[in-house]
Amino acid sequence: MLNEFKKFAVKGNVLDLAVAVIIGGAFGKIVTSFVNDVIMPIVGILMGQNSVADLKYVITPATETTAELAIRYGAFAQAIVDFIIVAFILFLAIKTITSMKKKEEEAPAPPPEPSEDVVLLTEIRDLLKNK
Repeated sequence: MLNEFKKFAVKGNVLDLAVAVIIGGAFGKIVTSFVNDVIMPIVGILMGQNSVADLKYVITPATETTAELAIRYGAFAQAIVDFIIVAFILFLAIKTITSMKKKEEEAPAPPPEPSEDVVLLTEIRDLLKNK
């Protein structure tokens, strides 16, 4: 059972998936930082707010004994912007990869080399023509 697990874990697909997950996590952090630190402050300035993520609708204000109960629609909007940016970049990446694969498929394959019999018969025909 251990040998089967080793074979499974070392297969290319599993390693590719592990690399993709790690790169995806790092890419997610980059996009989140881009949205939080670049896009949302600009949107906040345009809306006349300091931060869009702080926008909320307070249902029950905080008291001495209870915490505030609020709908944080600003944080939700920020998550939507994160998703849209990630989806758009993935769309562009997949579109680029697909177009590269199509170009590879469109390249004509070289004609197959004739078999030894055909080469021999061609040589015999050429010798007979010359005589």
